[in-house]
Amino acid sequence: MKTVTLPSGEAVPALGMGTWTQGEQAERRKDEIAALQHGIDLGLRLIDTAEMYGEGAAEELVGEAIRGRRDEVFLVSKVYPFNAGRRSAVAACERSLQRLGVDCIDLYLLHWRGDIPFAETVETFECLRQQGKIRHWGVSNLDPQDMQELLAVEHGAQVATNQVLYNLSRRGIEWDLLPWCRQQGIPLMAYSPLEQARLLRHQPLRELAAANGMTVFQMALAWLLRQDGLIAIPKASSRRHVEENHAALDKHLDAETLAALDRMFPPPTRAKPLEML
Repeated sequence: MKTVTLPSGEAVPALGMGTWTQGEQAERRKDEIAALQHGIDLGLRLIDTAEMYGEGAAEELVGEAIRGRRDEVFLVSKVYPFNAGRRSAVAACERSLQRLGVDCIDLYLLHWRGDIPFAETVETFECLRQQGKIRHWGVSNLDPQDMQELLAVEHGAQVATNQVLYNLSRRGIEWDLLPWCRQQGIPLMAYSPLEQARLLRHQPLRELAAANGMTVFQMALAWLLRQDGLIAIPKASSRRHVEENHAALDKHLDAETLAALDRMFPPPTRAKPLEML
C-alpha cells in the first residue's frame, strides 16, 4: 500500500474509502458494511465520514463496520461549520464518537468554512486533541486564501490536511492550492475522485482506459495516486467495486497516456474559485 506522511510523521494509506450517502438506505446497508470490511482486509484502512452524511447515518454505518477492528482503521470524520465553536465542537465530537462507537477519532476536519473564527475552531480542536478525543485535526474545502489565514492563527500550522474536490475533470487546485500545500508540507485529500461516477460517461476516457487494460475508475484513481502527498477517498458500496478501486494501486500511466489525459481534461491556465460538491 502506498502511503502519505502527515505533518506529524504518521503514514496513512494513499487510497482510502469514502462514505458519502452510505447508511441512508436500509436495503443497501449489508452490502455497504461488507464493502467497508473488505476494503479494510485489502489495506484500504483509511475511512472518511462526516456528521453531515445522512445526519450521522454514515458514522453509524462505519461504527458497525469497524466493530472489533478499531485498531486496524485510520478514522476520519468532519464537523459542520456551525458546530465548530468552543462548546458546539466538543458536543459534536462527542456525538460522532458515540455514533462511531470509538473513544478517539484519528483525524477530525472542519467540513467547510463558516462564520466561526478559525482561531476559535483551532483552539477547540487543540483542546480535543489534548483530551484524547482526536489525534489530528484538519480542514476541508478551504481555498489558498483561507489556508493562509488558518496558518496565521495560533496552532494553525498543526493542520494535518485539506480535503478538497479533485479529479480529472476538476483540476483547478493545480494552479494554486496544490502547489502551495506541497510547499507547506500539507497533504491534500481528494474527495469525489471519480466525480460521483460521472466519468463513466466520458467515451474518450472509456476508450483510453480500455486500451491500457484498465477500467475508467482505475485510470482516474491511478492518475491521482501517481502524485506524492495526495490521498484519494473513493466511495464503494460493493465488494467488487472495492476490488476495482484497490487494483488501481498497481496501474501505471506512461507519458503518452498522461498527455492524452491532459488533452481530454486540460490543466488550469488561471486561478479559479475552489469547486465544491
